[in-house]
Amino acid sequence: MPDLDPALAYDVTQFERPSVTADIVIFTLRHRTLQVLLIQRKAWPFEGLWAIPGGFVRMEETLEAAAERELREETGVTDAALEQLRAYGDPGRDPRTRVITLAFTALIPSDRVILRADTDAADANWFPIDDLPLPLAFDHIKILEDAHKSLRAKVEAGYVARGLLPAKFTLTQLQEVYETLMGRELDKRNFRKWILSLGILSQTTEEVRGAHRPAALYEFAG
Repeated sequence: MPDLDPALAYDVTQFERPSVTADIVIFTLRHRTLQVLLIQRKAWPFEGLWAIPGGFVRMEETLEAAAERELREETGVTDAALEQLRAYGDPGRDPRTRVITLAFTALIPSDRVILRADTDAADANWFPIDDLPLPLAFDHIKILEDAHKSLRAKVEAGYVARGLLPAKFTLTQLQEVYETLMGRELDKRNFRKWILSLGILSQTTEEVRGAHRPAALYEFAG
């Protein structure tokens, strides 16, 4: 008697199968304020409440591909560096069914974003991190708080949030990014000495002219 193929013998109904979603916390800097992209839900559950962009993972998608698709659909951005934050799986986090989500973060210059609410959203907008339209849908306030804490901790440890900057920028612009994320002013001389010592910047031949003396433009090396 031939051996039975294990794949044919496996009963897929033996265990319950939760749904999986990918949610993306999208940060940007606007008016020297850290802001996050939220979408307003137009259907149950949490109709009318604001939420982090995200959606269900399709059967043929990886988690990363699902996050990239949602990011593209909500912002038009196709090449942002996504980083995994963590998974959230409280059994009661979604009233529709058991849903496990993997949260990602993305840092995007605001001038590259074209906001467009997806089919399941009534609106999409930027909100300052300290002035959110509470309550948020699902457990998204927890996800957002975790993402903000993670970003600040990485910046304090020396992480360079290059995703928030244009391709070419002044050292003043770079310092403003750090000050906004860290929530405090930094000494100009010490900051420039430190950031240039990292060897991650290349000075271009271009300058920005304003009321004061011209400021050199830099870009990230490599």
